[in-house]
Amino acid sequence: MVTTTTTSAFLVNVGYIKTFPGIVKIFQILLGCVAVGIIGHYIGWNGHSSELVPELFFLLIATTCLITTTLLLLSCLCSIATASIIPKTLFETLYHLVATLLYFASALYLLIHLSNKRYRDQQYVAKTAASALGLVNTALYILSSIYSVRTFRRG
Repeated sequence: MVTTTTTSAFLVNVGYIKTFPGIVKIFQILLGCVAVGIIGHYIGWNGHSSELVPELFFLLIATTCLITTTLLLLSCLCSIATASIIPKTLFETLYHLVATLLYFASALYLLIHLSNKRYRDQQYVAKTAASALGLVNTALYILSSIYSVRTFRRG
């Protein structure tokens, strides 16, 4: 009688977190969580629909970037092969470029909308902070874009 034992280990690629793209992705996720939390909590659902457009646009872009960046990070953490292949693909390069542009547009649109108001509602400071976090996150996506373009050209 022959007995075979197989084990299946799930390895986490913690080395990716120590790399420049890993560190930047973690900060993008953290800032994205805070921005989505703030704007999601303070969004004025009772206001006029035209007042909601900048807030909803920012919430949509921030949430989309948060989900996609989280999935990219999890993919790179779960597979060493993925961590070495994804940065060389056109997807990551295009994603970071588009995320940079959309994050900048939505954060700036929200900031301009908030500064043009004739009155300041109670959530003005919180919404302005969320917009500022969006602009900081834009800078992180610019860094990711530059790194991604360089990696894609090398790959």
